[in-house]
Amino acid sequence: MADPSDPVRVDRWLWAARFFKTRPLAVEAIGAGHVQREGVNVKPSRLVAPGDNLTITVGQQRFHVEVRATAQRRGPASEAQRLYAETPESKAERERQAELRRLSAPIGADLGRRPTKRDRRRLEEARRVPRN
Repeated sequence: MADPSDPVRVDRWLWAARFFKTRPLAVEAIGAGHVQREGVNVKPSRLVAPGDNLTITVGQQRFHVEVRATAQRRGPASEAQRLYAETPESKAERERQAELRRLSAPIGADLGRRPTKRDRRRLEEARRVPRN
C-alpha cells in the first residue's frame, strides 16, 4: 500500500479526490488550463505532494485546496475528502456564487413539479403578445 505522503500524478490525484469522474476527464481539464499548482498551469504527469496548493475549476465552480494526502486509487467519498482541505475563502466564494445563481434564476423556473394544465394556460396567457 502506498504511503499517503508519496508524490502522485496530479491527474490521478484529482480522480482519487473525486473532482472528476474519470482520469480522462481530469486530463482534459488539465489540458484546458483548469488546474493550477501554485498559480501555474500543470501537466497531467506533474507530481503533487502534501502541502501543495491547487486551484481547480470544475464547471462554474473554483476550488482552492491544499493537498493533505495522496492516493493511488479512488476510494469512498469519505476518504476522498481527507485528501484535501479547501480554504475558507474558497468555500465562502463558492457559496456566494451559488446564492447569486439562485437569485438570478428566472421567476417560476423552479416549480419543483411538472406544471398542471392550469399552470400551462397561465404561462401561455402571460407570454401572449397583445394584438392591436
